[in-house]
Amino acid sequence: MATMIDAAPALTHRQLAIFRAIMLHGNLSRAAEVTGSSQPTLSRELARLEYLLGFDLFDRVRGRLRPTVRALALMQEVERSFVGLEQIAARAQELRTLSTGRLRVACLPALAQALVPRALMAFQKTLPETAVSVVPLESPWLEQALSEQRFDLGLSETTEAPTGVTLEKLLQVNEVAVLPRGHALARLPVLTPQDFEGQRFVSLAAGDPYRQAIDQMFAAAGVTRITALETANAAAVCAMVRHGLGVAIVNPLTALELSGPDLLVRPLRVPITFQVSLLLPEVAAPHPLRNALVTAITDTATQMRTLLTHPGRSA
Repeated sequence: MATMIDAAPALTHRQLAIFRAIMLHGNLSRAAEVTGSSQPTLSRELARLEYLLGFDLFDRVRGRLRPTVRALALMQEVERSFVGLEQIAARAQELRTLSTGRLRVACLPALAQALVPRALMAFQKTLPETAVSVVPLESPWLEQALSEQRFDLGLSETTEAPTGVTLEKLLQVNEVAVLPRGHALARLPVLTPQDFEGQRFVSLAAGDPYRQAIDQMFAAAGVTRITALETANAAAVCAMVRHGLGVAIVNPLTALELSGPDLLVRPLRVPITFQVSLLLPEVAAPHPLRNALVTAITDTATQMRTLLTHPGRSA
């Protein structure tokens, strides 16, 4: 075995592919089948790789190859590289068939649970073969990704257009209260801040802007709640309320999606505005089917606004 060398070894993609095949399949014969090589060729390439690295990758035990600790550590880096290559290959395939390629949508987690699924139902009725990738992201990473032109469109609560992005106001409604089945406040058609005095309250995370607006509303009204529980996700808040752990105030889209016999929704007398914005990258060439998806999202937002402002009306 060669002594360690100071300079980084000049490795080839083929050598790493052979190493990965041996690691994944555990023996030279199967790795040779997968790579379309012969066992002698793989043995020579493996020996060459070990020479370049300056250390053994496998212990030879009774004719079998057993990975060394260094081989296991190297495999982690190799896997990251190959996952990246596979993603690039998949994207290239999509670009070859751009007319039916994958649409990439970034949205807040709450919108991935409510507005987006309804919009995709309408979209796929007319374009059922179109592939769509929905990636939930929190702010400000969502806006940054749109500025970097990494998605075809985005859905956010921001009111300011990120650099290189057009912003269109999609939906503006108000936050709502959610209550468990049988709660005393359920008898009231509209809730005021004073109605929450002394109630067990499930809060959003401390850094959430809606949490801050809700806390300010109660502080201005001089209302004290029992705020032992908090979580970062509106769906998780609703789940806690449904199990009787308290009452809460959440965005109306999540509340509408999860409402039912065990989760009751009530409007608030003091409005807290909830806005959804459509973000469209300006620099990257738009996907040919982006406008069709935008239409489905816009129509769905209109239907959900109707349901929220006129609860008895069917969308």
